[in-house]
Amino acid sequence: MSHFSRRDFNRLAVGAAGVAAIGTPWLAHSQARKIKVGMLLPRSGYLAKIGQSCQMGADISPALIRQMYGVDVELMNADFESKVEEARSRAEKLIDDGANVLVGAFDSGASAAIAQVAEQRKVPFVVNIAAAPQITKQGYKYVFRNFPTAPQLVTNGLALFRDLFQATGMAPRKAVFMHVNDTFGTAMTGGIHAILPKLSYLPFTLVEEIGYDPAARDLSVEVAKAKASGADFVMLVCRLNDAILLVREMVKQRYNPMGVISPGSPGMYEEAFYQSLGKYSEYCISNVPWYDPKAKITVAIEAAMKKQFPKESLLFNALNVGFTVEAMMVVGDAFKRAGSTDGTALANALRSTNISERMMLGGPIKFSAEGQNDDISSACIQNLGEKPTVVLPAASAEHKPVFPMPGWGKV
Repeated sequence: MSHFSRRDFNRLAVGAAGVAAIGTPWLAHSQARKIKVGMLLPRSGYLAKIGQSCQMGADISPALIRQMYGVDVELMNADFESKVEEARSRAEKLIDDGANVLVGAFDSGASAAIAQVAEQRKVPFVVNIAAAPQITKQGYKYVFRNFPTAPQLVTNGLALFRDLFQATGMAPRKAVFMHVNDTFGTAMTGGIHAILPKLSYLPFTLVEEIGYDPAARDLSVEVAKAKASGADFVMLVCRLNDAILLVREMVKQRYNPMGVISPGSPGMYEEAFYQSLGKYSEYCISNVPWYDPKAKITVAIEAAMKKQFPKESLLFNALNVGFTVEAMMVVGDAFKRAGSTDGTALANALRSTNISERMMLGGPIKFSAEGQNDDISSACIQNLGEKPTVVLPAASAEHKPVFPMPGWGKV
């Protein structure tokens, strides 16, 4: 299991809250050792907002990791500009410059490219967020992912569709499926086509499928097509910028579906979504991996965020920050146990990871033979009061779900 006790976590939470400085280690008896972590994120380009959100998780991690594991982390940050081809070249350069391990990269296409480089160079790559299943289906020995695959996201997300309809007594019959056509969107689409027909408990069928470029600047044609489909609701696999464009266009075209529901994609719970759309961000639903606000590590991370980024809120960055910090925890834990920056030694240590104290919902962080953590849960997150709110499962709910949503003219 992870090499720090519940007492250590209690001290971390207290220290991070301000009783002690965040950079002051309690593991003074442990000799500090340093590992160089190449952090690859899309801090510019169309994924910039989410990449910058993940970067905050990276930036607060070194102090937390030192306190948890008694080891030093040197961050080597690289921006791949939301371009897959840049991700590969930046990964190679980070390794050439001395990175002992790579972490990233939010985007599935970029993460798949980085995984190839990591495997070739025998440098471990810990994926913070990326769902394309092929990332851990290539037989790689140096790639580890603490995030669900697209089929896992779809399975969890569609189960929450059922729970939503049961909780609200609604049974929509027709859905239009809108999705980005990048690597992530393609993987999610494949999962939906494979899984949805097998789920007899869902009352709806897909009457239209509309793919689009996540970097598109005009989605008026796509929204008009969705409106013409006569679907009861929109099932959406999106990113951030396109989600904003879609809702704006729905309002403009007076397209009032029963709801806009994602089976497991980013965008609609991000702070920029609320800032850009205001009241029109209300009632959108995302079935996604989420965090436990009561976990001790969450308390420590929130305190670290307030200290280093006082104008930012963990609530609006929880998924991005949480999975990035957890990726760094995985690195720190493995490095402490390996006692070496050698790539093979680190990879061997990563295979025996077992971290039970975590921020994100799910079981302990463990990796299968493929390098995949298969035990991560999802929650139904609805935008209420212009903030992400857990509405399902009922045991964790902060509010009852609202479905169908009021028309745009009534929000």
